Amino acid sequence: MSYDAGPGVIELADVTKVFRSGEVSVEALRGVSFAVEAKEFVAIMGPSGSGKTTLLGILGCLDRPTSGSYRLVGQEMSTLDETKRARIRGQRIGFVFQAYNLIPRTTAYKNVELPLVYAGVPGGERRGRVLQALASVGLAERVGHLPNQLSGGEQQRVGIARALVVEPSVILADEPTGNLDSASAEEVLSILGRLNEEGATIVMVTHSSEVAEHASRIVRFADGLVVADERTQRSIVAEPLGAVG
Repeated sequence: MSYDAGPGVIELADVTKVFRSGEVSVEALRGVSFAVEAKEFVAIMGPSGSGKTTLLGILGCLDRPTSGSYRLVGQEMSTLDETKRARIRGQRIGFVFQAYNLIPRTTAYKNVELPLVYAGVPGGERRGRVLQALASVGLAERVGHLPNQLSGGEQQRVGIARALVVEPSVILADEPTGNLDSASAEEVLSILGRLNEEGATIVMVTHSSEVAEHASRIVRFADGLVVADERTQRSIVAEPLGAVG
């Protein structure tokens, strides 16, 4: 797979997010600044209410900040209208969800193909890309299976293939192992690690320190602020692989 990303994939500068309900205001993000470079694997950690879910919504162009700047591959996102943000979501962002979010009565092949259909990619090209994406997560023999014919780990691998197939600038993974047993979780994390070594930029939200250690960098949130930004042991091993892909 190829990954469409420049050197500075994500750049946040003094980002705030305020939710208002009547006269009540809740400041979910309070001036967040950090960057993610191409080929990084970053874990976002924090307790419930820390702002990490709000942050993921902004990174995925599902929401916009109240103030501050969010640039994705050099392009300012915070001022774009919904139509333009939707187009960028389809072209530059691959999503992996905790609950898989597969269409139940649709095969693995069709689930992975769907983003390309929305993007208007021709049928012949779609087939090659879908088969390659499924093969890259070890599901070449499962293309015709429905979600209920797959294990939880296999369903999540279909979800990863669906994220990969658009050849995104960044993969955003929201608690990707949250619904999996330990063996399946390890398998999914191994796939994400391999994809990162091949050149994919990954930002993963997790509440688990054990899961976060599979990333090369951990950004910790509390009360809407970044309180720590640290490299992991994996980054020591992964650095020589940065040129791969």
